[in-house]
Amino acid sequence: MRVMVVDDEPPARERLQQILDDIEGYRCIGAAATGDEALRLATTERPDIMLIDIRMPGMSGLELARHLNALDQPPAIVFTTAYDEYAIEAFEARAVGYILKPVRRRRLEGALAHAARLAPATLAAIGSRVDDVRTQLCARRHGELHLIPVDDIDYLEAEQKYVTVHHAGGEDLIDDSLKSLETEFPDRFVRIHRSVLVAVRSIARVERDAEGRSVVVLRADSQDGGKALIISRRHVADVRRRLQGGH
Repeated sequence: MRVMVVDDEPPARERLQQILDDIEGYRCIGAAATGDEALRLATTERPDIMLIDIRMPGMSGLELARHLNALDQPPAIVFTTAYDEYAIEAFEARAVGYILKPVRRRRLEGALAHAARLAPATLAAIGSRVDDVRTQLCARRHGELHLIPVDDIDYLEAEQKYVTVHHAGGEDLIDDSLKSLETEFPDRFVRIHRSVLVAVRSIARVERDAEGRSVVVLRADSQDGGKALIISRRHVADVRRRLQGGH
């Protein structure tokens, strides 16, 4: 089995690699110090199992796992952590593999033997339980995965089975539903239409267009600066309330 190690601490990575070298049937094919690096390696190396630290600077281990599940063949995931409240309370209850640090060979062997692929729905449930909110969304582009910083998104538009992300770097399609995004980022986005969520920070103002319809106008410094998006009647009051600082 091909195994990849992800941990921001060099001693932790080295220890896991050393233990893996002594366990028959498993081979370490690489190590990464960050979530971004791990995602890039995973798309090219296609590991069978990934050992992922939960707490890392930037992209957390849990967020990385959620992005990995967008792969056509996601790896089985085993979390490593020094915080037993996460392992016992969140992960054991969901039958997700985990190892408490410092890692012992016997424990690692058991976790590897029982490593199971995470379903996106299960991972989302765990994410809500430990208050882990993504800082990036994952999009497919020409067969590869690309990360879009949530801070760069101006609006999200649902079309048929997909959601189009309009962001500073252009447009991309993602598999997330508009409803799940609204639930995950309630403070960042406001619904203006059944098929559109707009980043509150990207709204310059609300006004009426030539046909008398209420619209939000995007800030001049956004990717689609000055663009007007129609607000459905049922959402006008909520949009105004959000822009005035209400919830």
